Amino acid sequence: MLEESAWHRTADKPVSDAGPPANGMPNEGSLLYVATVSSTIGTFLTPYAVHLRALGWRVDAAASGATQDPRLRGSFDQLHELLLSRSIHDVAGMQRSARELARIIRETRPDIVHAHTPIAAMMSRLAIRRLPPAERPQVAYTAHGFHFHRHGHPVTNALFLLAERVAGRWTDRLVVINDEDQQAARKHRIVSPARLVRMPGIGLDTRSYWAPRVLPPSEDVRREAAVPSGVALFVCVGELNRNKRQADAVEALAAMQTRQAYLVLIGEGRQRADIEGLARRRHVADRVRLAGFVEDVRPLVGAATALLATSKREGLNRSIMEALALEVPVIATTARGNRELVDDAGVVVDVGDSGAMAAAMDWLVGHPDERRAMGLRGRARMVERYDLELVVEHHVSMYREMLGDRTRRNAR
Repeated sequence: MLEESAWHRTADKPVSDAGPPANGMPNEGSLLYVATVSSTIGTFLTPYAVHLRALGWRVDAAASGATQDPRLRGSFDQLHELLLSRSIHDVAGMQRSARELARIIRETRPDIVHAHTPIAAMMSRLAIRRLPPAERPQVAYTAHGFHFHRHGHPVTNALFLLAERVAGRWTDRLVVINDEDQQAARKHRIVSPARLVRMPGIGLDTRSYWAPRVLPPSEDVRREAAVPSGVALFVCVGELNRNKRQADAVEALAAMQTRQAYLVLIGEGRQRADIEGLARRRHVADRVRLAGFVEDVRPLVGAATALLATSKREGLNRSIMEALALEVPVIATTARGNRELVDDAGVVVDVGDSGAMAAAMDWLVGHPDERRAMGLRGRARMVERYDLELVVEHHVSMYREMLGDRTRRNAR
């Protein structure tokens, strides 16, 4: 159960300094979303902008590629091109990014700046810190998984933790989206308890993942993927890289007792050739399909016996949420956020334990009734706790509270 946090409470709703919105409604507030690249905003935050603008908010976005991204057009009041340095070692580039972001903030005068990627969050807080106190907007940062974590190197963990603790002093709301990050934020006192907010992720439109409405016939999907009818099918979604550890899924397939099982890997990445070579060495190349980038993963995931989530590090794995919303059970590692998502809707195994993953795959193949029950429980959890409409309303409540804080601060 979610604990008490900022979005459970309401606040006064002062009128922003900005003029009335184009829809003629009273202006409730103004918000600037900041991310390193526009795909983050286009993928996750456009529904937020649409909803907030309908309530009378002015909502802008700043990111690299924002002005050219067709997914953002028409959903925001203004789009700002922002070339953020993507390396923490590029000190000069980070300074330029902070100055440019400060210029955008001075010109647009948002009440709230909400950053959604680590570099963008650091630059936003640096830029806002340099403004005169009366001009400073409230700042929120959603951590989609701290870069320090249980499986990280001690030295890099210490550096990332230090950065979070320093920047935490300039953060009005630190939003965490999983149990482990919430515990870490409290343990290391990154922000005060009053400024720590737990959200159930960024939200999933569960209506778009209602299997009877959105899935084509499973046999058609399997035929297109060159997977025989009637065999077990496991699907893994994500960039092919060392963190995602898709090689563990190949090893698990090779270790299964069930020999009539196939694996489809959705995604591209640097590890593709290594994974292909491993599949050949483990004599399962004829049962492994590398699908590459897939625009809509729902048909393949929906046709699966189970989704495999093999990562070492996560924030709150979206592919798990999508699978559960489609009533597909999940076999996931103990990476951050996975256990709380899966719960009784699948099986959780240690990172890198391909033997345990293989045993779980065999068990699901042999227990179709339990597999179906897991999928139903997963769907119910996604609807009740992680649905997009619910999470958007949580954010609206948080923003209204932040507006009240800003008004009280400026009135002192």
